Amino acid sequence: MTIANELIHPTAIIDDSAVIAEGVEIGPYSIIGANVEIGASTWIGPHVVIKGHTKIGQNNKIFQFATVGEDCQDLKYAGEQTYLEIGDHNIIRESCTIHRGTTQDQGLTKIGSYCLFMVNAHVAHDCIIGDHCILANNATLAGHVEMGDYVIFGGMSAIHQFSKIGDHAMIGGCSAVNKDVPPYLMASGNYAEAHGINSVGLKRRGFSSSQIMAIKRAFKIICRNGNTLDEARVLLEEMVKESPEVQPMLDFISTNTRGIVR
Repeated sequence: MTIANELIHPTAIIDDSAVIAEGVEIGPYSIIGANVEIGASTWIGPHVVIKGHTKIGQNNKIFQFATVGEDCQDLKYAGEQTYLEIGDHNIIRESCTIHRGTTQDQGLTKIGSYCLFMVNAHVAHDCIIGDHCILANNATLAGHVEMGDYVIFGGMSAIHQFSKIGDHAMIGGCSAVNKDVPPYLMASGNYAEAHGINSVGLKRRGFSSSQIMAIKRAFKIICRNGNTLDEARVLLEEMVKESPEVQPMLDFISTNTRGIVR
């Protein structure tokens, strides 16, 4: 165990192989297992469990009763060495569960930076989450889900395994998502359907009015005008020549194999 500070409560249990950087605070009764690395100035509250080959970056906050880096719930998992990586400046609230990957995928669950995981959110094995994402209370990601940057995932919502959510998309509360969600879209319902674009979020992130209007037109091409995805691709290929902000939508539907919300 490498400890470069004196902010660790005496009741915390820390494995000798754990690497704890300078300025890390660990609260009462928390358990840090073997092969865990925790970056500088990260705060870990009481009764937190961190285990497995888990690497956590700097300036994160992990609240009580969270379980980070646990074995996954996939019945095929047989104790193989798999990994969890978490970036910087994330907030993981009470009772969240984040599991490591499986060898059936890349063996890695990965979370970016500046994300917020509200109470009781669950990130299953092999999920890949970008930066600046929010999972509201009781949001649930099944295994192998990919989520882009600036995604908001509503409370009590769940997403099917292997699904993808594009950048800047927003999923309403209590939704069941069984298809992929292209960038910029707002989707909700059981099963989730597209209800427009996340225009408020785009304004907050500096998109201009003309860019937002172009994205709205692209949304209609994909979801409202009766086009097949092949037809939508042809139309978007012309559109991106004048509106490059539509390129992520074109890329998303061009590589999609599971179907998208409409």
